[in-house]
Amino acid sequence: MTEPAQTTAPENILELEDLKTHFPVYRGFIMKRQSGTVKAVDGVSLKVRRGEVLGLVGESGCGKSTLARTILQLVPTTSGTVILEGRNLGSFSSRELREARTGLQMIFQDPYASLNPRMTVFDTLAEPMIAHGRCTRSEATREVVQLMETVGLAPRYMRCYPHEFSGGQRQRIAVARALALKPSLIIADEPVSALDVSIQAQILNLLSELTREMNLSMIFIAHDLSVVKHISDRIAVMYLGKVVEIGEATSVIENPQHPYTRALVSAIPVPDPEIEHSRKRIVLPGDPPSPLNPPTGCSFHPRCQHANDGCTKTVPVLEKTTGSQEAACLRLGEF
Repeated sequence: MTEPAQTTAPENILELEDLKTHFPVYRGFIMKRQSGTVKAVDGVSLKVRRGEVLGLVGESGCGKSTLARTILQLVPTTSGTVILEGRNLGSFSSRELREARTGLQMIFQDPYASLNPRMTVFDTLAEPMIAHGRCTRSEATREVVQLMETVGLAPRYMRCYPHEFSGGQRQRIAVARALALKPSLIIADEPVSALDVSIQAQILNLLSELTREMNLSMIFIAHDLSVVKHISDRIAVMYLGKVVEIGEATSVIENPQHPYTRALVSAIPVPDPEIEHSRKRIVLPGDPPSPLNPPTGCSFHPRCQHANDGCTKTVPVLEKTTGSQEAACLRLGEF
C-alpha cells in the first residue's frame, strides 16, 4: 500500500518574475494626453527564501518603495508576477487578496505618519486581529499585552496615543502592528531612516531578534549599506528600477562586482581614522537619470568610468560571477 504524498512548503516564500510597474505621465488640464511613462520598477526578478532577510539598497528614487508596494498589490503591476508561498497574487480577487495580506505585512518609513493619531496603541494593535477574526474583543487585551512585551514596550501604555511616544517607541508600535496577524513575510521600508542613530541600533537589533526567534522572512529596504549589512543574509542592489547585483551579504560588501555597488561600498565609513583618511572613495559624476527618460543600453553607463560603446546599446542582464553572486554588467571581470 502506497503512502499518501506529503505536501511541503516551497523553499522560496516570495518570487518575483520580471516585475514591472510603470506610471503614465499626462499633460494638459482639459485635453489630457500621455506624454511619457515613468518606469519605476522595470523588470525585477527576485526570490526570498523562507526565514531569510533580504536587504534591498539603492539611491532615493531607484524604485525600492514602489517595488514594496507592488509586492503588496497596493500599486497595480504593469506586467510580471508576484508569487507568495506558491500563489500568484495577481490572480486573486479582492477578498482573496485581503486574506493573503495577513501573511504579508509592511513596516513603513515614518512612524509619525503611519500611525493613526486618533487611535490608542490598544486600538491600533487590536483592530487587525479583531477584523480578521483572530481574536474577540475580550481576548484582545491579552494579545495586545503580549505584542507590546514582544517589542519591548510596557503594556501599561496601551491606552496612550501616538503623540505621547518618542520616535523609537512609535516604530516599535508599528513593528508590533506588523506582527499582530503573525505574518510569514514582512517588508520593512526604511524603518530606521527617520530615527536617531542610537535608536536605529535598537530597532535593528529588535528586528534581527524577531526574525530569528519567529522564523520570519523580511525584505529590509534602505539606502545605507552600512545599515543593511548588519541585518541581511543577502543583499540586492537596485539602480533605476532594476536589480544590478545580488548575492550573500558578506560577498556583496567585501567583493562587489558591479561599478555602482563598488561606489556604494566605498561610501561606508571606516571606524579607523587612518584607514578612513587613506582609502580611496569612488565619487559618481552627475545625478541618476530620470526614470521618465532612461538611457539606452545599460542605465548606469552615463555615470560609469568603465563604460564603452557597447554599454550604450546593450541592456545587461544578471549573470553569475563568484559563488552565489550575480551582477548585471557587460564588462564583468575586466576591472
